[in-house]
Amino acid sequence: MTVERSRRRSRTRALAAATAALALAATPMASASAHGHDRRSVLLQCQGTESVSYSPGVTFRPRHFDVTTDGRFVSCVDVGGKVRSGSYQETFGLFAGCDDLLEGFTARRTFRWSTGDTSVADISGSSTEVAGQVVTTITGKVVKGRFKGRTAVEIITLPQPGVLRCLTTGFTGATGVTTLTIT
Repeated sequence: MTVERSRRRSRTRALAAATAALALAATPMASASAHGHDRRSVLLQCQGTESVSYSPGVTFRPRHFDVTTDGRFVSCVDVGGKVRSGSYQETFGLFAGCDDLLEGFTARRTFRWSTGDTSVADISGSSTEVAGQVVTTITGKVVKGRFKGRTAVEIITLPQPGVLRCLTTGFTGATGVTTLTIT
């Protein structure tokens, strides 16, 4: 087996493990919701991808760059049976380097649904490194639109920046899986 093939296999296993962990974390909890007593019951669960681009590329030397995110939920399960898919897009500036991309953040995210309406959430997030992946957990409260007053949790798993890219032209982007749960 070639080294590249072995690396791909390791990455595939790591991604499969991370995806399985995400699915388990996002599984609805058994609760009193069947009796209508628990507001934490899952109203919406979506799975998809997020692509992030950095311009100029992120290097070890901290500098200002623009971050563009493009999230696409291709599969949503809505208790009301209406939301089938969704998306979000953002562009913002950041001053950081490859060593501190894991720092926490706060923002406002607008989710656009297949129904034509939106959910605006005030969010905060933090990232960790897990099995060669950067796992970002975002939590927040929907403050406007569909699901107003509900809690949103999004988990995004992206490949970790490559050391060689961080040393040269810079890490310019990544695409990974994302899961959103609104309770």
